[in-house]
Amino acid sequence: MELDIQTILFEFLGGLGIFLLGIKFMGEGLQKTAGDRLRDVLDKFTSNPFLGVLAGAIVTMLIQSSSGTTVLTVGLVNAGFMTLRQAIGVIMGANIGTTTTAFIIGLDIGEYALPIIAVGCFMLFFFSNKKVNAIGQAVFGFGALFFGLGLMSSGMAPLRHLETFHQLTVDMSNSPVLGVVIGTIFTLIVQSSSATIGILQGLFAEGSIQLQAAIPVLFGDNIGTTITAILASLGASVAAKRAALTHVIFNVIGATLFLILLTPFTTIVIFLQQQLQLNPEMTIAFAHGTFNISNTIVQFPFIAGLAWLVTKMVPGEDVTIEYRPQHLDPIFIEQSSAVALDQAKAEIVRMGEYAYQGLEETNLYLTTQQQKHSEMAMQIEGALNSLDRSITHYLVELASKSMSEIQSENHTILMDTVRDIERVGDHFENIIELIDYKISNKVVMTEHAKEDLNNMFDLTISTVKQAVLALSNNNRTEALAVVQKEQEIDKMERVFRKKHIIRMNEGICNASAGIVFVDIISNLERIGDHAVNIAEHVLNR
Repeated sequence: MELDIQTILFEFLGGLGIFLLGIKFMGEGLQKTAGDRLRDVLDKFTSNPFLGVLAGAIVTMLIQSSSGTTVLTVGLVNAGFMTLRQAIGVIMGANIGTTTTAFIIGLDIGEYALPIIAVGCFMLFFFSNKKVNAIGQAVFGFGALFFGLGLMSSGMAPLRHLETFHQLTVDMSNSPVLGVVIGTIFTLIVQSSSATIGILQGLFAEGSIQLQAAIPVLFGDNIGTTITAILASLGASVAAKRAALTHVIFNVIGATLFLILLTPFTTIVIFLQQQLQLNPEMTIAFAHGTFNISNTIVQFPFIAGLAWLVTKMVPGEDVTIEYRPQHLDPIFIEQSSAVALDQAKAEIVRMGEYAYQGLEETNLYLTTQQQKHSEMAMQIEGALNSLDRSITHYLVELASKSMSEIQSENHTILMDTVRDIERVGDHFENIIELIDYKISNKVVMTEHAKEDLNNMFDLTISTVKQAVLALSNNNRTEALAVVQKEQEIDKMERVFRKKHIIRMNEGICNASAGIVFVDIISNLERIGDHAVNIAEHVLNR
């Protein structure tokens, strides 16, 4: 008996591991095949909640993870690309999209798992084309999914002969709430609803569990999968917490509603099984798909109510970083080059304000080591990149129109200024990576080094802020002050570097801390250079 338990455990756990690896590889391969357009799909096709549902379903089918889609959605809400109502639509769609794994399992092609794995490996190792490699990765994952499922089913087969397990399934049939609890807990542990539903399909196919007991477990799987979004939202923004809570409420309401309607729902599933002559795996897949689609249809009209509810449950001011330009109306390019230049300048000033906000968040990350400051700075850096592309495109379009000599000069200055501000974002991103290295490698800096960094940060932030102000008001006095401050930054960098060498020679500071320190002040000095470039553009006018 001991040997049997060991075999059951080894086959089940090994199969589960291979199954999860298969889902991961298949999702990553499909994502690479689709290209880096998933975020764009969510951005462009969520103008209303219905399109949000479709976008959420499509993206989840591609990445094979409803949690992954939810995390992407949270990022877009934070970025100002998507409202909470649109996000709720995407989350509903993600629940529909995640059912595709169960339908894939229902195809019952487990006997071809090893040849499929072989084809995937062949495409991965014998081709240098990245597209072929990505398809190979997806094919390998597809085969591994079935191979792992086969091992799990083999491991679980003897369970039906165990009296304890038989009694548990009887209890779940008599008490559906117990099934929901078991499904929720198991998915919390495994962190994949696809895996737990795959196990459920295997048990049902082996005859180890009845349909009446399996369906409540399926409801619990949907509740358990929300844990990933909850964990991702801990310590994150208000928007992230609201989106995660929406995921939980949506699935809990659905599970509760369908528990009340369990008998008619089970009757519908049995009817589908008989009419479509479904195998056991596909029966569970249809039950899962019917549940999630019906749940979405029922709750879709109440999206506004869900948004209101989570806003009340998670109070607070929602801080968003608006990626989209606010001043770049294409109509001005056709009507007036002068007005179009003013609009572009207004957007560049807004971009500059983001630049020094990003620097402030980076400084806070250095001093507090709180992840929320790093995340905010990286969101701002993403906004800078997005605005850089939008403004540059706008100015390139404007270049094809007739402009006076002064307007042409201003056009060139604005093009250069955009590049300088975008480079500020690149440098504070470098500093964040250095702080990440410092934290992960437990690099300790001396108090003198910390004080020097704070002083240089304060001066650099002040310089960038004043450069943006000079640009905004065409103020030569402010611009001259920036030139003077930049000289102070250069001097600081030289002095602090020498002080650091002295600390190193005296053994006060170690090599790792020294590298981080020198690289940070070097990036700050370069930020000062970009600030003075902006000021010089003002002076040259």
